[in-house]
Amino acid sequence: MTFVVTDNCIRCKYTDCVEVCPVDCFYEGENMLVIHPDECIDCGVCVPECPAEAIFADTDPEATPEWLALNGKYAALWPNITAQSAPDAEAEALDGVAGKLERFFSPAPGNGT
Repeated sequence: MTFVVTDNCIRCKYTDCVEVCPVDCFYEGENMLVIHPDECIDCGVCVPECPAEAIFADTDPEATPEWLALNGKYAALWPNITAQSAPDAEAEALDGVAGKLERFFSPAPGNGT
């Protein structure tokens, strides 16, 4: 089992989850985070830390195979992030907006920290 970052992280990009991860398995894109599925130890400490409620166990219906694939793909391409940083400037306004993947997702890497 692994945990998966899903749609609501896009353009919110809260990094509270990064700060508590004991194995540093988060990777940063321009406007979202992903979890490396082979590095995650299934501890779940990140789940309650996510203000956007965008992290799910891969057994949860919200964590579709497409989200697992997206997390795996971009974790291999984006830089690792290990420290908390400021969320997206529009995080509060976009929290809970539907269809973020189609409307806002960027494949560009983030800065990593």
